[in-house]
Amino acid sequence: MRVYIETYGCQMNEYDSLMMGTILKAQGYSITSTPEDADVLIVNTCSVREKPEHKVFSAAGRLRKFKEKNHGKLIVTGCTAQQIGEEFIKKMPYVDAVVGPHYTQQIDDILDEIDRTGKVVKTSFLNSPMERFRKKFSPSLIRGVSAYVTIMEGCDNFCTYCIVPYVRGREISRSHQDIIEDIRHLISEGIKDITLLGQNVNSYGRKDPDEWDFTRLLEEVANIPGVKRLRFITSHPKDMSDEIINLFKKYTNIVPYLHLPLQSASNRILKLMNRKYTVERYFNIVEKLREARPEIALTTDLIVGFPGETDKDFEETLKAVEKIRYDNFFSFKYSPRPFTKAAQFPDRVPPETAQKRLEILQSIQRKITLEKNREKTGTIQEVLVEGKSKKNPLEISGRTPCNRIVNFPGPTELRGKIVKVRITEAYQNSLRGELLKEKVIA
Repeated sequence: MRVYIETYGCQMNEYDSLMMGTILKAQGYSITSTPEDADVLIVNTCSVREKPEHKVFSAAGRLRKFKEKNHGKLIVTGCTAQQIGEEFIKKMPYVDAVVGPHYTQQIDDILDEIDRTGKVVKTSFLNSPMERFRKKFSPSLIRGVSAYVTIMEGCDNFCTYCIVPYVRGREISRSHQDIIEDIRHLISEGIKDITLLGQNVNSYGRKDPDEWDFTRLLEEVANIPGVKRLRFITSHPKDMSDEIINLFKKYTNIVPYLHLPLQSASNRILKLMNRKYTVERYFNIVEKLREARPEIALTTDLIVGFPGETDKDFEETLKAVEKIRYDNFFSFKYSPRPFTKAAQFPDRVPPETAQKRLEILQSIQRKITLEKNREKTGTIQEVLVEGKSKKNPLEISGRTPCNRIVNFPGPTELRGKIVKVRITEAYQNSLRGELLKEKVIA
């Protein structure tokens, strides 16, 4: 039996897809990269914006012919499945199951249930960590030479534009014992790069007085022998403490890279978004981070065209981007989402205005990104080799601690090794270098 999984959305969705694949492989299924010969077809969905949601319906419709040809099963999982629920089957009756994010770890049971009862809908929330995180780690959750480890899921912040609390549920933290066990297992498998994953990792453990907080968890993981690189996503600025910032200075294996969503640099818009911090507070966090780790690379999320955003508000965001000089960012036009407060806000920004603002913002960032990449020319970087280069199979590729991609000539046997590379050229999205003779560090 063969399984095809098509994934949309964030790292959490990628992790859920890896987990489903792991569970089904343990049941004797094999994973296929093409839908044509699949017995089970899974579309793991995203609904954080309207465009990915539309892609889901298109994908399900496209996969229908393979389901019918192979007399197989078609399952829709993830955030859009949670959002739409049973209506998905009404719109697309050839879909066999609609499965919210809290049930992806039960995919084996769901396949059995389809055989017994026909259509299956699982979209309630599981509020117990024991129910939600019931599966133990498996080596196939490793992604190349790096690995994600989920530490918590869900969100309690209720930003007015964000659908996550409605489709991922409220915050639930895994036990630190399971997290530490997972990471020790990964290290024993040769993994060097660990990413702690959650919708708001800074909130880890807050609901359980007997659980560690995120600062302690981060420090304990940093002290595990063999963890060469440690990162975490995503952080909320309102919860970024001095204690967390100081760990960047204390532990060199906590990489100098942080994704810190700003969303807007207008205090008026931030208040409408219910972000619970000011631009001044955000600037102060950035200043402290750069004091603790001068080489730190920062990325962010930005929304343009939020209801009520004026030209002046947008100008404030442009000024912030030029002041902070992010290494890169993810930027989007505001997309109204079901259940969210902002979907009912007046003063909608015309789509053509939002598009123009997005183009201006992205143009400025492209220039900054290229400049920051060029600053690396001539420097020696420690690169974790991931494998063959995508553009040139005769070269290998890896990442710096700051998460920049570097392509350079070298043997594929270096995969999984950290090597020294001198940067010779810089491009918009990558660097090029040459391997030094004293090549292998770890």
